[in-house]
Amino acid sequence: MSRKEMNCWEYMKCGREPGGNNAKELGICPASNDGSYDGIHSGKNAGRFCWAVAGTFCGGKVQGSFAEKRASCISCEFFQKVQTEEGIADLRTKFLRFVNRGTAAPFLSNLTYRHMKAGERFITQGEVSDTAFIIQRGSCLVIVEKDGELHPVRHLGEGDIVGELTILTGEPQNAHVEAQTDMDLWVLNKAQFEDTTREEPELLDFLTELVANRFDSRRPTADRVIGKYIATEIIGRGGYSIVFKGIDSGLNMPVVIKMMRHDLALEPDFLNDFLNEAKTIASLNHENIIKVYDIEKRFKTVFIIEEYVDGEVLKEMLKRLKTIPPAAAVEFLIQICAGLLYAHQHGIIHRDINPANIIVQPYRPLKILDFGLACPIGAKALDLSGTVFYMAPEQINAKTVDQRTDIYSLGISAYEMLTGKRPFPEENIDALMDIRCKEEIPDPAAIVPDLPEELRGFVLKACRRRPEKRYQDVGEALKDLQPLVARFGSKNCLSECF
Repeated sequence: MSRKEMNCWEYMKCGREPGGNNAKELGICPASNDGSYDGIHSGKNAGRFCWAVAGTFCGGKVQGSFAEKRASCISCEFFQKVQTEEGIADLRTKFLRFVNRGTAAPFLSNLTYRHMKAGERFITQGEVSDTAFIIQRGSCLVIVEKDGELHPVRHLGEGDIVGELTILTGEPQNAHVEAQTDMDLWVLNKAQFEDTTREEPELLDFLTELVANRFDSRRPTADRVIGKYIATEIIGRGGYSIVFKGIDSGLNMPVVIKMMRHDLALEPDFLNDFLNEAKTIASLNHENIIKVYDIEKRFKTVFIIEEYVDGEVLKEMLKRLKTIPPAAAVEFLIQICAGLLYAHQHGIIHRDINPANIIVQPYRPLKILDFGLACPIGAKALDLSGTVFYMAPEQINAKTVDQRTDIYSLGISAYEMLTGKRPFPEENIDALMDIRCKEEIPDPAAIVPDLPEELRGFVLKACRRRPEKRYQDVGEALKDLQPLVARFGSKNCLSECF
């Protein structure tokens, strides 16, 4: 269970929050509704940043700006409480957590040591540097200077690294950094940082989390820019990427931003193949395929900018409904087939068709998501890329994959939509892959006796173990599905799903 994060008015019991006992007499505390500096203080837990807001009411009087009240804020019990909580809140961005314990001592012994006095500024906004600092002891404040005013935006403590993004990007520092307390620091230069990431593969995970943290919704807008796009919130994490909702700042249009994890992005062969295929995928233009708008290379990784769709992922719909009514399932399958047919005609297969990669919109076209594993027709499946519960036998056996591989995965997805479960026991993954390669799937009609024969036939043929026994292309599958549209009539077959 996540902890309750207290706001300043709850801790101080000043009664100046909206609707508070003293709000009418003393006015609403600025920390409770502040929207300045790109909204860093607005929204949930705004009052945890009271120290960065001018005009708060503390110690029986109205306070000035951060620069004016710095000394009293730093000694405030609530300020210290928040800094302690924030310092341990996300261990994913603690640099020292990712350095192998056996090599940490020799690694650190090669670094220069520096001591900072409380109040000393050791990074200056606007400077370009090839140096970062690892905090051994103490804490510091990250302070943005804007229009002549200082805006504290972040607190860093033991185990954190600061100043690292200028090493990654070569861009000027976007904030001042000042010692909040006396500090002991290790100095890490660019060459040492790059050597360490090569020698310590775990640090690639750290890089991914570090860059993702930069795009946290609490951070200033300037920190969250990728080209002309602004990340607004993390909406998903996967084995290959971290996914953000964002905005195209030029068009003021919502987008999805997928950041590739660094262990993949820093693998030259993988990255070259991926970028070549990404260009092909970006050229796809079909109403049932999520549109790829752009590709950005920054922070030693790759960002894929995609169309944002406000709908329900089919996997979540299945959790909610347990099964999909046959009429709606047919409608979904026909739309998925239409998108896959288009992609296959352009030489691309998906390789990971499953309910988590399908998003359904009421009264608008369904969308196929995540062509990030896509590859040319006829390519070898050299690894277990894809979701194992939906993999075709040829994927499991690392043999050549083609359009029939997508058809198999679609058949397993159809089985799950209609029966509410997948066809084989899944307690043991090795056993699952073995049985998938040796046996045909069970008859879905054993679970749904009144399943229309045409739909039953589609599932069984799509999921034949040997590719030559399946539908040979999606067009062939569509021919078997189309008669079901007439059978179910023109009624609104999706109304039961929303």
